[in-house]
Amino acid sequence: MSTGNLSTKRVITTEAPWVRWTLIGVALAFLLLFLVLPLAAVFTEALRKGSGAYLDALREPDAWAAIRLTLITAAIAVPLNLAFGIAAAWCIAKFEFRGKAFLTTLVDLPFSVSPVVSGLIYVLIFGAQGWFGPWLAAHDIKIVFAVPGIVLATIFVTFPFIARELIPLMQAQGNDEEQAAIVLGANGWQTFWHVTLPNIKWGLIYGVILCNARAMGEFGAVSVVSGHIRGQTNTMPLHVEILYNEYQSVAAFAVASLLALLAVVTLAIKSVAEWQHERAMAAAADGPMERPQAAVS
Repeated sequence: MSTGNLSTKRVITTEAPWVRWTLIGVALAFLLLFLVLPLAAVFTEALRKGSGAYLDALREPDAWAAIRLTLITAAIAVPLNLAFGIAAAWCIAKFEFRGKAFLTTLVDLPFSVSPVVSGLIYVLIFGAQGWFGPWLAAHDIKIVFAVPGIVLATIFVTFPFIARELIPLMQAQGNDEEQAAIVLGANGWQTFWHVTLPNIKWGLIYGVILCNARAMGEFGAVSVVSGHIRGQTNTMPLHVEILYNEYQSVAAFAVASLLALLAVVTLAIKSVAEWQHERAMAAAADGPMERPQAAVS
């Protein structure tokens, strides 16, 4: 362990100073040019006419409707993906069964399919001329161009995030602890709650954070199934597009700044979670080292 750490440190410190500073400078310049400056431009443009115009844009009924729909969609999609992600990761990591490779491929499917295509799939299935369109119309059920279609499209594009965070983590941990708990008399729920969940909680937190960020910012799939009905089926990204196309740049950037702020808050929460995880790992690693010293003294 210590030999590995020393070798890693030697590799880092033997780099020429100019190489390190060049790489750091390139990375910082890239982040400044492609991340910091665009975010700064969004907030600058949003406040170009003052805080009064900024707040007025956010007080618009259509803006409030878009914000509310975005939060509702995320509040529905994330818990459903949480349940699916845990179930899929558990099946793939803990069991061997026929079709396991196919299930793993299905989990990755939304990563390889364009969001626009995924939206069109739901239009094909649930649209007025789709497979179930006549039946839905006969029973007065509306999915496409309504909130259910937006939720379904969001679930589709976001469901791999939690599963993909958990699968490698659960595979690396193996089944030994769960089997020991079962031998000691724990049932399935007790094993999951007291053994599995504490081991995967950080991966679960990361997955939920990423899933929530994608759910709030999804544009392509939602744009296809929403119908762009102002005040009804517009999420925040769609509302930004409509305002910008109508040359209401201050209002568009005001809503965009709120969306960017939500993304920044999400990343801040993720950073805090990572910091807490690192502290917990460091405490767990230092714990066994202190016990022999106490025994010797």
